[in-house]
Amino acid sequence: MTNEISDKDGGRKAIAAVESGEVPMAGPVSLRFLASSALSLLGNSVAGVILPLVLLATTGDPLAAGTLALITMIPQALAGVAGGALVDRLNRRDVSVVSDFISAASVAMLPVIDATVGLSFGWFVLFGLLGAVGDVPGMTARDSLLPAVCERDNVSMQRFVGLLQSVESLMTIVGPAVAALCMGFVGATNALIITACTSAAAALVTLTVPRGVGKVPPREDRESHPMRMALQSTRDGLRTLFVDSPVIRMSMVLSMCVLMVIGGYQGLILPVYFTLKGRADLLGYVLTLMSAGVLAASLVYAKLAPRLSNRAWYSLSLVGMMAGIAIMATLPSYPALLTGAVLLGFSSGPLSALLNFKVFDLIPDEVRGATLGTQNALMLVVAPVAVFVASVLVTWFGVNAAAMVLAGLWAAFTLYALVSSAMREL
Repeated sequence: MTNEISDKDGGRKAIAAVESGEVPMAGPVSLRFLASSALSLLGNSVAGVILPLVLLATTGDPLAAGTLALITMIPQALAGVAGGALVDRLNRRDVSVVSDFISAASVAMLPVIDATVGLSFGWFVLFGLLGAVGDVPGMTARDSLLPAVCERDNVSMQRFVGLLQSVESLMTIVGPAVAALCMGFVGATNALIITACTSAAAALVTLTVPRGVGKVPPREDRESHPMRMALQSTRDGLRTLFVDSPVIRMSMVLSMCVLMVIGGYQGLILPVYFTLKGRADLLGYVLTLMSAGVLAASLVYAKLAPRLSNRAWYSLSLVGMMAGIAIMATLPSYPALLTGAVLLGFSSGPLSALLNFKVFDLIPDEVRGATLGTQNALMLVVAPVAVFVASVLVTWFGVNAAAMVLAGLWAAFTLYALVSSAMREL
């Protein structure tokens, strides 16, 4: 009852703010959604640091991490498509809750197995696949909830997306520190319990979101057979992403290109460069400053989004990213490299928030799960492909030439994105 009263009071305040011309950035339900997202993201960030260390300590083989990523990539993509179909048929809040509990269980079992029968590579594969079943549909369900949460609280979705991205960047910075602290106290394997606890806490916080927010709009032509349901979800997702709306299509292509280029630098070029220099320890500072740049820019965007046109944010972000990548591509002195990383992170923040907002805003609610599930599946495939392409370039041409090739590709696409007719009037 208390929650219902606070929700109503928050709704009245939000409506009054809208009428006065001051659209709020968040409200009661959206703040719970934000807290749940933060807990889930923190768990993923902590696990991203700890799991490779546990896997390496268990197998003693650096290739095991890459092999595990390839093994789980396809199931993750399939889980994204299937999860999108479920999110358009079941209550989205409930799917998010169940997914977080599955993710918590998949991680919590690793310390249990280690303490009983002992970990091996096969256990990592098993629970990696189980985690994919939880993580990807949960991600899609959470994304699909966002517009309904903003509507419930009468908050500005454009500003809220910027706020959410700020939280994501903050968790990216905080997660490694939390992981290091936990490993220092209880060891790497036992520290995975922290990840399980944050996922479970995320589920419990999501349970406080009114169930009606996750209601799926009716649709007469929904398939009931599982295989046909998955195929329909894939068709709906691909059609919405690449056919129905030129803005969504360009946003998707641009997002994939950003992930390819930045992923290539983060995942291979910079690690190889610092390893060759004998200063692998410096990589962490570069990535931390890049994330700090994203965080700062996302906060600025969340506060000032209405002050500039979408086209202005779009153009400034693209030009700034090009400048940052141009600096980093020369692999200059360390201070200059840090400057390029900050500029790249700061410039990419508004672009990412803007593209996410436009995609959320333009996707029809009845196919939101299918579309976001397909989008998440594609992004899960793009990330390892980016690292593979970068590895081929480094092998063939060397790290300096590979960095310049990626920068050249990004420059060409930046020019195309700036003159694209689809994005002239965002």
